[in-house]
Amino acid sequence: VQLRASGGGLVQAGGSLRLSCVASGLSLSTYAMGWFRQAPGQEREFVATVAWSSTTHYAASAKGRFTISRDNTKNTVYLQMNSLKPEDTAVYYCAATRRIDLRVGRFEYDYWGQGTLVTVSS
Repeated sequence: VQLRASGGGLVQAGGSLRLSCVASGLSLSTYAMGWFRQAPGQEREFVATVAWSSTTHYAASAKGRFTISRDNTKNTVYLQMNSLKPEDTAVYYCAATRRIDLRVGRFEYDYWGQGTLVTVSS
């Protein structure tokens, strides 16, 4: 199983980025997927999750600005990030869990991608 995240980069505050996570070795349609992030010196924190049914849930910091979505035909999950702030700077990780409903705890996820760095300048 491999999850490959991409789409990170340097963006000014107020800008947008779209992260992608392509899965191989598993069928995304039977997994709930999540995005987490980890800033330097901080613990990895939940950002957003999408269940196999496409129901979504967001951290308070992401609600209204970020959108998680999935395309099962492409085995890919996305995180559209708008109105980015400097405090969104972090390495963003995608993750997959065999639990089909919404999960926010990082220990509930079975597979992790390698991370993609997002840097938001002020």
